[in-house]
Amino acid sequence: MNHLSEKYKGFIFDLDGTIYLENRMINGAVDTINYLIEKEKHLLFVTNKTIQTKDEYANFFIRNGVSISSEQIITATDNIVNYLNAERSKRKFFAIAETKFIEELQNSDLEFSKKIEEIELIIVTLDRNYSEEKFEIAKNALINGAEFFAANIDSTCPIIEGEINDAGIIISDLEEKTGKKLKQHFGKPSEIMIKRIENKLQYAKSNYLIIGDRLETDILMGNNMEIDTALVGSGIVNDFNLAVAKPTFILESIKDIL
Repeated sequence: MNHLSEKYKGFIFDLDGTIYLENRMINGAVDTINYLIEKEKHLLFVTNKTIQTKDEYANFFIRNGVSISSEQIITATDNIVNYLNAERSKRKFFAIAETKFIEELQNSDLEFSKKIEEIELIIVTLDRNYSEEKFEIAKNALINGAEFFAANIDSTCPIIEGEINDAGIIISDLEEKTGKKLKQHFGKPSEIMIKRIENKLQYAKSNYLIIGDRLETDILMGNNMEIDTALVGSGIVNDFNLAVAKPTFILESIKDIL
């Protein structure tokens, strides 16, 4: 037993690959989180995934027997919406993204467009309906002068049967084909995400543990924040290049923090 649950007052969890895969909770996740709630630990949940809203994530937890609120969840979607509301209001955008994410942007007073000459912003995130047509629109809009943003930069997203391509691969392809570099992203391990998390901490950072399945996002963010980290093996397959980031602990899954 690692007894990490007794060592820390707060826990910052990645979601996909750490708490669940697709619509299935990872073995031991429900009992672990409920134990931490019972012990009155401060819990935050941080995700780069953009296919659901905070309320939908919270409802998923509740349906699976874990009572958390949407206020405990921090998403890359919220980060980019807040930024664009403040800095790029009323601009026309095209997104390689799923419907839920596009709707969130439209609700923030941005206008979706597929017309190359109109598009002012290109935004990339996870898109399970990605197509060559979408890539061509984004490519040509960037060449025409659109700004280049991404909600997240993960190269893959874990699923029950392995991994699927995520935003990072599309970003690399667009950079190569257009010569344009990504201007900003809003997920882990960005400074924008770090500040959002820091604003929600109840204790000193030394009292927290970050738990996630990806070295270059979860663990690197923890290293940058000077917060202890635990890398779990329940999500993506890491190449364990510790030059990228170094976890404090390596665990099989979330249940090993008990």
